[in-house]
Amino acid sequence: MNIRDRVRELRRVPASQLQPNPRNWRTHPEAQQNVLRGVLAEVGMVGAVLARETAEGGLMLIDGHLRAEMLGNEDIPVLILDVNEAEADKLLATFDPLGAMAGADADALRVLLEEVETSSHELAEMLAALAEEHGIIPGEKGENDPDKEWTGLPEFENDEIHEVNLIVYFADADEKVRFGNMIQQAVNHDTKFVWHPKSARPVRQGVDSLVVEQNG
Repeated sequence: MNIRDRVRELRRVPASQLQPNPRNWRTHPEAQQNVLRGVLAEVGMVGAVLARETAEGGLMLIDGHLRAEMLGNEDIPVLILDVNEAEADKLLATFDPLGAMAGADADALRVLLEEVETSSHELAEMLAALAEEHGIIPGEKGENDPDKEWTGLPEFENDEIHEVNLIVYFADADEKVRFGNMIQQAVNHDTKFVWHPKSARPVRQGVDSLVVEQNG
């Protein structure tokens, strides 16, 4: 395969001089802006934005609109590409989606996240969400979200409903409270049993209750 090198040069220019691409389809919510601020503050600028030179001599962005918007008059590294408008449109449409197609090695990600430290609350939240997404730490639903797993499948109907007795153990009091929040019932240190779904029925002998216990 004959692959052309389309990078013409690396130039540093004030971010305010870069022209936003009128066909840019990506939006940048506040959460993303806050995470980027955290990375810039803790690490700095480590990548160049992409741009092409227009017929008028200006530089029009292909990738890096948020960085250019946030950095104002600060110098920013720009990779100037030797591409025409049609090729720039193709890059604009595919650059981010192509990166998003990559898979994830959960074990490698776990090792990486164990070493990453940050003082940015927003960045920490993003990393926690990433860990939940890949099953590294438990989330409310995570990758085993039944709403996603059941999509397109027929509804399950069971005419025979059996009561089940289940013992649940907790590592500490906080986990016990979290479990109560999940089933939307008050569960604390004094709780001996709960019905799920919630019910005022008394405990009977046999298979009738969900028992909650705490270790330690």
